Amino acid sequence: MSRPPFGAKHLSLFHCQLLNPELVSSLPSLKRIITHGPSIHRPLPTEVLSLFYCQLLNPELVSSLPSLKRIHARIITHGLSTHRPLPTKLLQLAVSLSSSMHYAHKLFDRMPERDSFAWNTLIRGYADMGPCHVVPLLYKQMHCSRIPPDHYTFPFVIRSCAVISALKIGKMTHCNIIKYGFSLDPFVQTSLITMYSQNGEALDSELVFSEMSEKNVVSWTAMISAYSQNCFYEKALVIFHEMVNSDVLPNDVTLVSVLPCLHGTEHLNLGEGLHALAVKSGMMAYQTTANALVAMYAKCACSSLGSLEIGKWVHDLAKNNGLDTDVRVGNISIDMYSKCGRIDLAREIFDKMPIRGVISWTAMVNAYGNHGQPNEVLNMFCLMINAGIKPNSFTFLAVLVACGHSGLIDEGLNHFNSMRKYYSIPPTLEHCACVVDMLGRAGKVLEAYDFIKKMEMNPDRGVWGALLGACRMHGRLDLAEFVARDLLKSGYHDVTYYILLINMYGDVGRWQDAEALRKAMQEMELKKMAAHSLASGNYQTVKESARLKTAY
Repeated sequence: MSRPPFGAKHLSLFHCQLLNPELVSSLPSLKRIITHGPSIHRPLPTEVLSLFYCQLLNPELVSSLPSLKRIHARIITHGLSTHRPLPTKLLQLAVSLSSSMHYAHKLFDRMPERDSFAWNTLIRGYADMGPCHVVPLLYKQMHCSRIPPDHYTFPFVIRSCAVISALKIGKMTHCNIIKYGFSLDPFVQTSLITMYSQNGEALDSELVFSEMSEKNVVSWTAMISAYSQNCFYEKALVIFHEMVNSDVLPNDVTLVSVLPCLHGTEHLNLGEGLHALAVKSGMMAYQTTANALVAMYAKCACSSLGSLEIGKWVHDLAKNNGLDTDVRVGNISIDMYSKCGRIDLAREIFDKMPIRGVISWTAMVNAYGNHGQPNEVLNMFCLMINAGIKPNSFTFLAVLVACGHSGLIDEGLNHFNSMRKYYSIPPTLEHCACVVDMLGRAGKVLEAYDFIKKMEMNPDRGVWGALLGACRMHGRLDLAEFVARDLLKSGYHDVTYYILLINMYGDVGRWQDAEALRKAMQEMELKKMAAHSLASGNYQTVKESARLKTAY
């Protein structure tokens, strides 16, 4: 059989056809160039290598992993699987077209030469699709292969360390970043901020952020998120104000990061400003933004003020944005209506929720507890168990508080004992404080003291405070003196204990003892915490709110 023609003219025409998919004309003879292997008697023309590369560049020819594998098979048939730049391009496409790294990793292992681009491509694939624990291993192999990392390598490695909570590896990588001279690269710095914050090291995030010479919206947002995730809400708001004053406009991710920091009426003006910004800039199209706004209004206005009118407006806002079936919004609405005094509306929302997780059930249990309906609390807990939902630590906390406030001692103790026995939930100090408070309210002060002595954990100020409060409630000054003196001898110099004893001395007219204890406080420089106001921050908050409302 005669061999198909291999004219350069045909190759050039086919080359053009690959780069211009709109061309309708085709040359059947050129198709045979790809489907037939080269003759063993003649060297393969270099143009065929270019032809295959053009195929890989054409998105219409390589639109899925199977189509890529077909071209790869032809490349192997022509003996070009090790000829640059085909292996690198194949690897790049395998990473982008597949949801698994299996095929891409096989291509990588078969590459005769691996440069930094190939390593970065594989590392990026695992960082994006997982499993992320492979990324530090690849980085170590890259280092052992004497391939120097670059400013593309480190963000992927750091991001993976954040996902798998590998703080130690992340810090070692940070040392390498400094060694290779990328410590001032903005992309690397932003990834470091995120990594440290997700591992609870917000102060390290702050140090990295302070070293940044150029800050864009991504880096500002990363720092705001770092503080927000670690509950440093005031610091997050300070960074947000600095961002706005630097004429950097927030994006949707910024809003989602800063909105959880707003709580109480003092932040409502700023929240309204952010809402206006979200509407005018089209950010309400993002469900995460709408979710965050609903949560913010629930915390800032409705839940704290008990305003049913505002509560219904927030609920309508959720409906208008298609969020009324969202689980998180439903949980917030339950809490909101409960605090507004409408437990019936809270239950109505709960019953209509398509999916109810442990947080939803706990919110409803807590709602009945706050409304002084202990029987409904216990009934809701039973319904939760029957629905196959395992309670968590917060569920039991709500049940214990309800039992304690209603005098249901036996039920409360049974639930406390069932935590570890049936649900493998170790009681925390908060649960223990609830039991002490429950026993103390019922007048069982000695039983409460015995319970503390049998605790596996060292009791904290909440536990001892509950006992001393019960002693004052039931006039057990003798036990209060014994406990307080024992605590003070053990080094528990908590001003709360002194104040309780002073008040108890005053209740029974022992003014000399009260004065002696007050002088002892002064000698040890113990002071009662003074009340403080947040009004000083209102001017700046209103100022920023006005700026945001007029920014667009």
